Amino acid sequence: MLRILKRVVVAVGVLAAVPLSAQEYPQLFDVVDVSADDVLNIRHEPSSSGDVLGSFAADATGIEVMTLNSTQRWGLVNTGEGTGWVFMRYLRGQGQPIDHYNMPVGLRCFGTEPFWSIRNEGGVWHFDSVDGGAEDLTIEIAQDSGIAQDFRRMVRLTGPDGPATAYIYPEMCNDGMSDRAYGLSIGLMAGPSAPLLTGCCSLSP
Repeated sequence: MLRILKRVVVAVGVLAAVPLSAQEYPQLFDVVDVSADDVLNIRHEPSSSGDVLGSFAADATGIEVMTLNSTQRWGLVNTGEGTGWVFMRYLRGQGQPIDHYNMPVGLRCFGTEPFWSIRNEGGVWHFDSVDGGAEDLTIEIAQDSGIAQDFRRMVRLTGPDGPATAYIYPEMCNDGMSDRAYGLSIGLMAGPSAPLLTGCCSLSP
């Protein structure tokens, strides 16, 4: 069963260590200012003395940061079947847009018990259901709250069975099958009388 993790409250503002404007998390980042013959380490704890769990290449792109630590200097990322921390000084945000009619290219959402998944391609959600069926849900609108940098979206879609709805919101989420973490949660009704499905979303393809 999906386990919704305790909400992590992040103070959003201009980070002294990171040249970024205020933004919501999760967000996609690219590695910057790392020598071509070096790597950006992923550590077990948000500290330069933490054990190294893995690394990103100097030209790595599309790294999803779910949230920041209390000092806002370290970002939580997935590595292998778990999570680790990277120093935000060496990451630059891509500024992934989510507007009224579009969701990020590559957005994917999924759930367990029952298993289901969606992937966003060109404003169409390709939905694979628990019974092995597949259908396309076309986005009509992804309505925001009117608050800047707020990732909450109420999504209205149409599909073979009629209207469908989804609510995507920033909350730490776990897939229930690993120690990986995700920064977006979702509730989905794939049709007007379909059951409510809950799960996690990722900005990474």
